[in-house]
Amino acid sequence: MEDFFAFAGLLRSLKVTKRTGWVLRGVQQPESIADHMYRMSMLALTIDTSKCNVNREHCAKMALVHDLAESIVGDITPCDNVPKQEKHRREMEAMEHIKGLLRGEAGGEVMDLFLEYEAAETNEARLVKDLDKFDMILQAFEYEQADNRPGELQEFFDSTKGKFKTDLVQAWVETLRAKRSAWMETQQKSSATPVA
Repeated sequence: MEDFFAFAGLLRSLKVTKRTGWVLRGVQQPESIADHMYRMSMLALTIDTSKCNVNREHCAKMALVHDLAESIVGDITPCDNVPKQEKHRREMEAMEHIKGLLRGEAGGEVMDLFLEYEAAETNEARLVKDLDKFDMILQAFEYEQADNRPGELQEFFDSTKGKFKTDLVQAWVETLRAKRSAWMETQQKSSATPVA
């Protein structure tokens, strides 16, 4: 029973740990790691499987698991200057610990989902990788709108340019970029209009 409560405590840390990239950019009320994982999972459940050859439920589970190691290692970003191999080592160690807490079938499934995501070799893993990046740029746009900061989070869009692998998410990205451009144009016009 102690392992169950230890695991539940790790999930709590995902709910209260704010995503580092937003904190470093001074975003008001930044999302938590759990917020990010939840929206990704819900987006996965909306996938039209007639247009995308994936198992939606598998994608949703993978989205829920993909950042689970961050409950122990934290949200490591490129700004932390942690080498990729070291980040992977830390995350694997964390996932082994989590697998040990869960034990049995659940522990094995969580670890398998994490490894599949990291390998990015299946249709589901490639889609979830795309959802991860898409949620980030969607969130960046939402923060720009909420804080009236047109274009200030451009670096997040730049970091994902040309990195989407699935046609479905690429279409979402194109639509999002068009919506953002239109909004920024409107903001520029309204700020240039003299007050009477």
